[in-house]
Amino acid sequence: VRTVDFLNIAKETSYALSNAWALECWGGATFDVAMPFLYEDPWDRLRKMRKLVPNIPFQMLLRGANGVAYSSLPDNAIFHFCEQAKKNGVDIFRVFDALNDVEQLEVGVKAVLKAGGVAEGTVCYSRDMLNPSKKYNLEYYMGVVEKIVNMGAHILGIKDMAGVLKPNAATMLIGSIRKKYPDLPIHVHTHDSAGTGVPLWLPVLSCADAVDAATDSMSLTSQPSMMPSSHLLEGSDLTWVHPSQLVKMCHYWAQLRLLYSPFEAGLTGPDPEVYEHEIPGGQLTNLIFQASQQGLGEQWAQTKKAYEQANDLLGDIVKVTPTSKVVGDLAQFMVSNKLSYNDVLEKAEQLDFPSSVLEFFEGLIGQPY
Repeated sequence: VRTVDFLNIAKETSYALSNAWALECWGGATFDVAMPFLYEDPWDRLRKMRKLVPNIPFQMLLRGANGVAYSSLPDNAIFHFCEQAKKNGVDIFRVFDALNDVEQLEVGVKAVLKAGGVAEGTVCYSRDMLNPSKKYNLEYYMGVVEKIVNMGAHILGIKDMAGVLKPNAATMLIGSIRKKYPDLPIHVHTHDSAGTGVPLWLPVLSCADAVDAATDSMSLTSQPSMMPSSHLLEGSDLTWVHPSQLVKMCHYWAQLRLLYSPFEAGLTGPDPEVYEHEIPGGQLTNLIFQASQQGLGEQWAQTKKAYEQANDLLGDIVKVTPTSKVVGDLAQFMVSNKLSYNDVLEKAEQLDFPSSVLEFFEGLIGQPY
């Protein structure tokens, strides 16, 4: 999305969302999109938005020791980046590591603290915590949370990047964290890929302090829809905005999405299979587009299945940028070369794996659990 399209609705946004916890509007993939595709300066975007929206805290996504890149950068680069981001308008830094590698995560948290920003140390949620056969269980998450708290993070973030956090799991996980850390602010980020994001809010907000939402037309693989959420909470102690305040802003983005429709991936509804393949919301539409570009568009069902198998081959890893790219690259490699799970195991020494897969095994992305 072009900078001008953000700026055209900025003043209305500053009014409609004046009670919002924060406005996530920078970091993460901003640099990937703004520079190579739009030929825009992401720093200029940040400064212009900050000027037009002075009343809402700005939040950015920081990939720990990776910054906004896909592999680890020198620590001094991360510290300098955070210092500049704070000076140019970022208030809250949601810091995560794609493998929940605490050492990688701590680099980002320390950089934010030194820059004077608000550090939100984040644990990435993967798989079904209630399934006793999965390694990512309550004990695992509580261990990661304890280390994040000990880093000195101001806020705890729970990042459900695929939208697979279920109500009972949310109640157990967030309730356990709240019981152990009664004064710790908890922020839950989920995606609505399966279409279940809005109902998840009720159990989540019984224990957490903040949740993420997206304008209606930008929801689905993004965050739960803002307008239905505001209606759901209307009249309760959790009311934060009247739905009528959101109308103009939501209409604007609905119209604007039509402008970008030639770039749509063709995902027209929820994908409940996300509970099986766990493709993150931020990757789902990209992967559909990439599959089409590689002539695999008609094999999308096979690609999703291969994504599950690729994840298992890599050791059942946490999947979010950049590790999700590793799994996606391996899945497309398997489909395009007609390789099964067993084929990869048997022919591994002869296969020319994608570079991202090699970098993962070389440890350049971090240490998996």
